[in-house]
Amino acid sequence: MDLTKLTLADLQRGWTLVEQRPSCLYCELTWPAGTAATTIQQHLATAHGGALTALIDTDSRYNTLTAKQRDLLKAFATGIKDRELAEQTGVSAATIRHQKFTFREKAKQAKLYLATYQAVFAQTDPHERLLDVPQHPQDPDDRWLITEDESAKILQRYFDFTHDPLQLKRWPKKQKAVIVILTRIIDEIPAHQQFTEPQINAYLRPIYFDYPMVRRFLIEYHFLQRTPDGTAYWRTIPTRKD
Repeated sequence: MDLTKLTLADLQRGWTLVEQRPSCLYCELTWPAGTAATTIQQHLATAHGGALTALIDTDSRYNTLTAKQRDLLKAFATGIKDRELAEQTGVSAATIRHQKFTFREKAKQAKLYLATYQAVFAQTDPHERLLDVPQHPQDPDDRWLITEDESAKILQRYFDFTHDPLQLKRWPKKQKAVIVILTRIIDEIPAHQQFTEPQINAYLRPIYFDYPMVRRFLIEYHFLQRTPDGTAYWRTIPTRKD
């Protein structure tokens, strides 16, 4: 889930538009343009327990809610009375009211922070903006702290942009350059789709003669994911490293 490219409305409803097609935020499912919202909501309810539950339980390093907080939020969403929830959880009604107050205060803090962040970084210089990177099972290290300006210079050095299709002139030795190269190559593979290995090879073969190596690096650096048996490949959703 790329939070930088989603609106609050997208997050709340559980889907977004990708090339005018509704796309589920929690799996690879997409629907034809014009699909009824009720169809999408049915999928979210059946596959993910509903948009709200999926949002509260989002598997993301940015989701810092504890298990107790998640349970409370789900309970509050049902409209349950404070006294009844207190009885169910074995605490006082005053404790439940305090939890609600705490959630409201955190929301106010987040709103002010977001407004400040957007005002400061909306027009950030390309020398400072960081490159989008794929999601990782753990926080990426300093190799991934690459500005858009650095990226542009590396791309000009290693790619032949006069050739159609895109061609890589040589494979870089430095890891930052490798990451930038992979960031550009992955754009040649459509997002929100699954592919067989021969289909992935067909995208990579025109770019560089050692396309199996490129495919291996795309997986190693988490730009591509695949099933354990290697029968299906798909692009990893990028995240913003700010």
